[in-house]
Amino acid sequence: MLQSKLMMPTLREGSTDAEAVSHSLMLRAGVIRQLAAGIYTYLPLGRRVLRKVERIVREEMDRAGGQEVLMPAMQPAELWKHSGRYEQYGPELIRLRDRNDREFALGPTHEEVITALANAEISSYRQLPANLYQMQTKFRDELRPRYGLLRGREFLMKDAYSFDADWEGLDRSYWHMYEAYNRIFTRCGLNYRAVEADAGTIGGDGGTHEFMALADIGEDTIGACDKCGYAANLEKAEYRLEKAQRAENGAREAVQQPKLLHTPDVKRIEELVQALHMDSRQLMKTLIYLADGSPAAVVLRGDHTANEIKVKQALGAAELELADRETTERVTGAATGFAGPIGLEIPILFDYAAAAMGSAVTGANRTDYHYGDVIPGVHFSIVRQADLRNAEEGDGCPRCDSGTLHFSRGIEVGHVFKLGTKYSESLGATFTASTGEEKPFIMGCYGIGVSRVLSAVVEQRHDEQGICWPLAIAPYHVHIIPISAKDGIQMELAGMLDDRLSAAGIEVLIDDRDERPGVKFKDSDLIGIPFRIVIGKHAAQRNVEIKERTGQDAKLVSVEEAADRIVNAYRSLI
Repeated sequence: MLQSKLMMPTLREGSTDAEAVSHSLMLRAGVIRQLAAGIYTYLPLGRRVLRKVERIVREEMDRAGGQEVLMPAMQPAELWKHSGRYEQYGPELIRLRDRNDREFALGPTHEEVITALANAEISSYRQLPANLYQMQTKFRDELRPRYGLLRGREFLMKDAYSFDADWEGLDRSYWHMYEAYNRIFTRCGLNYRAVEADAGTIGGDGGTHEFMALADIGEDTIGACDKCGYAANLEKAEYRLEKAQRAENGAREAVQQPKLLHTPDVKRIEELVQALHMDSRQLMKTLIYLADGSPAAVVLRGDHTANEIKVKQALGAAELELADRETTERVTGAATGFAGPIGLEIPILFDYAAAAMGSAVTGANRTDYHYGDVIPGVHFSIVRQADLRNAEEGDGCPRCDSGTLHFSRGIEVGHVFKLGTKYSESLGATFTASTGEEKPFIMGCYGIGVSRVLSAVVEQRHDEQGICWPLAIAPYHVHIIPISAKDGIQMELAGMLDDRLSAAGIEVLIDDRDERPGVKFKDSDLIGIPFRIVIGKHAAQRNVEIKERTGQDAKLVSVEEAADRIVNAYRSLI
């Protein structure tokens, strides 16, 4: 491809609205252009990268037994209502009506549609297992689109769905997909971790893993053990309970009654630390929640934060939110910030660490007052204990005896779920089992943010000059730069290299523009093609300079050796 013919509008500066490095670099490199908030056009370079990611995904999905379909983006609202997700999904679901006033939604995901398809087309256990996947544009009305392709309102996704006759079959399907995802992200050149996760609005009856590309810009927090393979996102992360926390507190004699402390306008843990000159680990905080509309209290140690996924599960609630000011005042008799477990007449859940405290300061359920010298299990009863907090840096690993948890940021690029019968039962999707009974399909769901992979790769692979694409998904494999497009010998060598490399299946971009060498080199670094061949003053001797994008120095070699090096590198990849 001649660069003079390529739509590759590079920019010296990125957009001031670009919050992520990947967003800025892809705008500058002419990979994408923004049409509206969270909506992007892929220019030729971007489309080439996207197609290569799609090809890798298709190859591995086919290898794992998947069959590609293409489902409608426009979905009847009735399907979503039958599954129970129409209201649950919230404002992110883009809803519309046609001219006949029939209600539709633009698909953010396709569990309902694929379940209806399987119900219509799969009738017998003899047709199982089945794995159907698609590559399609999804739509979500994000409240705050940001970070370019990382959080958009329109994006390309690969979603796959497995159908099995029993739970053992689902387990096999799940781990086949898990391994396929490992191959996909490895081939795309990502540094990633597979972590245990919460199922969220997708739901389901079994396990789930997220595949996280490690990056500081990531919106998810990942905890991983430094000794074993355990890893989980913050919502799901567990930690090793110390022996004192596992044991029941038992009956303990109170040395004295709780001391009433006057703490005017001191509502927050940080304010108590300063006012009382105490460590936050000596304080106890009580949070009032509404679980399915009913108030409940959650008690934590002062230095810990509530994990609302864990709280929701412990309470068995479908909906959970912090109580409003009026509710808090009604159930505690005090203003927000002064709640405590003594005298509360609503259900109380204690985190293990809070229940194990020897003595603490806690709210007195009286505005502007706290209690000191409070002993859990003595001054109030502990009926229900659970893991209710977020794991933290330095916590012990829950899976091994010596490991420690360390936390980093990650970009979710893939997610695999064991859905079980969540959708097949709600939508009445069944098959005839070997016994002759009608049974619901046992389902799995497997998604990859295909367009998001581009941003994740750029977040991990860039330097001060620009993008550093891995060879497998680079828009072109080799960038040939004749210093002077008017020099016949230089252009002749460029043509010879192009012929030799193209014959080996290697994609070549030739910078034939009448530009200064500095401009050509800056653009080459910015767009990030893995290999660069510069044809200049040594052309008469049939020597060229070859350099890898991530390498330090260029090497002067013969034109034949340059071609051989690139062919060998490409063949080692494929």
